[in-house]
Amino acid sequence: MEQFQIETAQNISIAQNTAHLGDRMLAYIIDSLIIVIYYVLMIWVLLALDVDPGDQWAIYMLLSLPAFLYYLLLETFMDGKTIGKSFLKIRVVKLDGTKPVFSSYFIRWILRILDIMLSSGGVAVFTILIRGKGQRVGDIAAGTTVISEKRKVFLKDTLLRDVPENYTPKFPQVTVFKDSEMQTIKNLFDNAKRNGNHRVILSLNNRIKKVTDITSDLQPMEFVDIVIKDYSYYTQQY
Repeated sequence: MEQFQIETAQNISIAQNTAHLGDRMLAYIIDSLIIVIYYVLMIWVLLALDVDPGDQWAIYMLLSLPAFLYYLLLETFMDGKTIGKSFLKIRVVKLDGTKPVFSSYFIRWILRILDIMLSSGGVAVFTILIRGKGQRVGDIAAGTTVISEKRKVFLKDTLLRDVPENYTPKFPQVTVFKDSEMQTIKNLFDNAKRNGNHRVILSLNNRIKKVTDITSDLQPMEFVDIVIKDYSYYTQQY
């Protein structure tokens, strides 16, 4: 599973997992089954209505439009998801993590002809495997990828810092961050301390101060550690 970096609203980089190829293939199978079931029901309805043979073709073409536009319509109106993608918790996003516009979905949809239909999916699988970032040809042209929204959560990952009951926080401004952002700060800080990477710690120090407008003369390592503890204190109060 590949990773790529996206920027949060506070300009903090977060690694995002691309969807596993197996999940994408299973989502495709689910969506294909839905389309096949739709066509079967549509034909059954046409036969049951006993439509005049001269009109059958026009009605068939009209009723086929939802299936023909299935991926384009659902991804556009379901935030980058189809029914299959929803089941597998994957969705289409731009490479910067933002929501694609209609033209991006359209490019992906039209290039399905090359990626999947003409090659029985061979081109898509080959491109995803060698390209990185989980991109088939349609994704490369549209500047998109498919990400996994699944999260493996372990107890140690859900904890920020243990703080004593009599702990006195210093910086209430830290509550501007979201839980996921503070968890990222903590992970980067802990890894930087473990590896002796003072440049990362200094970068975190500067970014936190810029976002929160905190002024402090504390050393970067001490400052970031206190920020994490303060955030833990405030979030544990609720």
